[in-house]
Amino acid sequence: MMTLPEALGNAQRYNKRHLLLGNGFSIACRPDIFLYGKLYENADFSKLSPTAKFAFEALATQDFERVIKALRDAQKILLAYGAPSSFTDTLKNDADALRELLVQTIAASHPAWPGEITEQEYKNCRNFIANFNNIYTFNYDLLLYWAQMHTEEGEDPNSDDGFRKQEDNYDAGYVVWEPSQSHEQNMYFLHGALHVFDTGTEIQKYTWVNTGVRLVDQIRDALSKDFFPLFVSEGTSNEKLERIRHNDYLSKAYRSFSEITGALFIYGHSLAENDEHYLKRIEKGKVSCVYVVIYGDPNGDSNKQIISRANKLISGRAPSRPLQVQFFDAATARVWS
Repeated sequence: MMTLPEALGNAQRYNKRHLLLGNGFSIACRPDIFLYGKLYENADFSKLSPTAKFAFEALATQDFERVIKALRDAQKILLAYGAPSSFTDTLKNDADALRELLVQTIAASHPAWPGEITEQEYKNCRNFIANFNNIYTFNYDLLLYWAQMHTEEGEDPNSDDGFRKQEDNYDAGYVVWEPSQSHEQNMYFLHGALHVFDTGTEIQKYTWVNTGVRLVDQIRDALSKDFFPLFVSEGTSNEKLERIRHNDYLSKAYRSFSEITGALFIYGHSLAENDEHYLKRIEKGKVSCVYVVIYGDPNGDSNKQIISRANKLISGRAPSRPLQVQFFDAATARVWS
């Protein structure tokens, strides 16, 4: 297994290098917040139905996405069996409520402001990210955005998330995303983000610079008014893809990822089945080599699954466009520390 510097050196043969981030990126920064178990511990179930926690207990898990998927699957099966609507509606309502609770919990427990991340942490993260042309993330939190925006005085960010001020509403407390203005975009929140809202007529991004109000405070205020961020947390890969295809911003991110060439580095993602819609894009896509991070013992059960799924990417490729897969050690990445 390579070290990260070895993997980056190996990837120099490619003209383009891209990065795909999973929850491990955020966990590496603040494990006391972003571990699934911590989210479950911090979640306030008191306003949900008494049944909302049953699936967590039945599946012996604290993974919100797994439970949401299980509830939606159970509803479909029971509908096929002719179960009473009173019961299937409960499953659907609990799945929807848990999705909203996940958003609220991440926002409530999120670091309150960028200053809670140290200067050294930002420096390390930006040094890591600087190795890549495009950054794609499955994460909803603000850590990547903060890191990219945390520049020296007078220095412009080296990233572009595609959001711009509106010419006819320049003093608004938010910026908007338009397809026609996103040609230079190189940072994509594949499943949405806490600070990105779909109003139905436009995609808005909350900002600090236009309001002087901390982003987390703006998000919490919006949640208190029952406004929810653009947030793809459907249980299955197909449900996520359906949601993505019906939103301009998410669709642009999906198309962009589908077209990348060169090398792709995957950090902090388990290659889980519920993100199969993106794994398939790697199989059917144009990248020549994928570098997958491994955390801990490669012979551990979870890592064996990651390695197995990563190697299956190779067999999913047409022989005319072969794909290489390499692995690198998470301990050598030192993304934040």
